[in-house]
Amino acid sequence: MPAILLDGKACSKELEAELTTRVARLNLKAPPVLATILVGDDPASATYVRLKGNACRRVGMESLSITLPGTTSTEQLLTAIDDLNANPRVRGILLQHPVPKQIDERAAFDRIALDKDVDGVTAHGFGRMAMDEPAYGSATPAGIMRLLRRYEIPIEGREAVVVGRSPILGRPMAMMLLAANATVTICHSRTKNLPEVVHRAEIVIGAVGKPEFIRGDWIRDGAVVVDAGYHPGGVGDIELSAVIDRCSAWTPVPGGVGPMTIATLIAHTVEAAERQAA
Repeated sequence: MPAILLDGKACSKELEAELTTRVARLNLKAPPVLATILVGDDPASATYVRLKGNACRRVGMESLSITLPGTTSTEQLLTAIDDLNANPRVRGILLQHPVPKQIDERAAFDRIALDKDVDGVTAHGFGRMAMDEPAYGSATPAGIMRLLRRYEIPIEGREAVVVGRSPILGRPMAMMLLAANATVTICHSRTKNLPEVVHRAEIVIGAVGKPEFIRGDWIRDGAVVVDAGYHPGGVGDIELSAVIDRCSAWTPVPGGVGPMTIATLIAHTVEAAERQAA
């Protein structure tokens, strides 16, 4: 049986169609706003911000883009976040990361109001999500979970391995899989016998941030392979070419996880607007 292609582009388009209807149903005098903050002039970050703005407009929302110079201090960034927290039309705030080295990124993330933390980056939001309390989970792992549900990939009772432990991807990904009743192992670059650990997994999540770090021969036949990485040359964190013919399901790079991250971010913002309207 051929492997299932977990098509993030197609799934994101379906979600956007649903969100367009929900935004129209809000019947607000002015559309809800997703605010994005970009510090510096990193071209890749600027592209991500532009893609998110385009997605907002496709569903009938507005995007407010705040661009700050690369010399911005932590205090200046916190002031900009405070202004957005106080803006009643702004329903979601996204701080594009990474930020310049002189900025305390954690302090900046945690300054975002919990009800506007649609990217799931605050420590408060992570804690609530980990304790199964209402919160917006980090957009990339939440998008992966949405994609797995869309294609009816079984999770409960299966052994999942997450390679990567970042606070906005690897760790929340593990918590979400655990909440879905998977048995979860978090790995990283210092994990002993990493190939053997990965080979046990029925679900492999590549979130380590290194191109093709996870080799194809580490992955067992029939596994579900989700690659959350993207690097120059169009490769992810997993050597996908070596597993496509052996796995049961896989995400392409690009076109898998990336579109779902943006669509999930927009979905969280729409949900925030619905809660405010209610």
